[in-house]
Amino acid sequence: MSTETAPSGLLQLIWLASPALPIGGFSYSEGLEAAIEQGLVHNEQSATDWVVDQLHLTQSRGDMAVMAQAIPAWQCMDTQRLQALNDWVMATRETAEMRLQAEQMGRSLLDWLRNLQHASDAQLQCCAQLPPTYSLAMALALSLAQAPLNQALQAVAFGWAENMTQAALKAVPLGQSAGQRMLARLAREIPQAVQTALHLNDEDRQAFSPMLAILSARHETQYSRIFRS
Repeated sequence: MSTETAPSGLLQLIWLASPALPIGGFSYSEGLEAAIEQGLVHNEQSATDWVVDQLHLTQSRGDMAVMAQAIPAWQCMDTQRLQALNDWVMATRETAEMRLQAEQMGRSLLDWLRNLQHASDAQLQCCAQLPPTYSLAMALALSLAQAPLNQALQAVAFGWAENMTQAALKAVPLGQSAGQRMLARLAREIPQAVQTALHLNDEDRQAFSPMLAILSARHETQYSRIFRS
């Protein structure tokens, strides 16, 4: 794709944030469905609070912080750093469902990058050899947009927020107006979450959310479910 015909950095971020991106994000509730089964989430307010807490306690302190460090590592092809970050992601998936999501969405995003021919052969080969988790594959896609780091993280956070909101609409269930109010709250919270992610180093980055891990493990044998996590 030539420079003249390639989409702008902003358009690439919008593209990556879209729920239409064919990587399977819509099929995961990331523990939300199990929280509904346990009665922890039961209406608009509890669903909103749950997702906002997940944004700040797991996304910003974990995967978003990994992406903040992986994007510049992709831009300079620091393969040792990329492998270390990918290994951290895999080591912190506490349940089979969390690991499945990281691996499946990583592979699907790598296939998307191959099909769109956005990445170089060296980048694609490096990503395939990791093998990629979602966080590292998304960081590669974001690095190609050449957008400011905070904007890249805001885009991926909003894409995550849209998927979680759609999961809540289906599983609680909620109406479309409630979903828009959830997104409005999340949009106000995302800038703070991004700033947290940008300022975490390796020693401060964490993936400690025991209730979420327990719910994810319970979801593996939950009798009635519509999501893969």
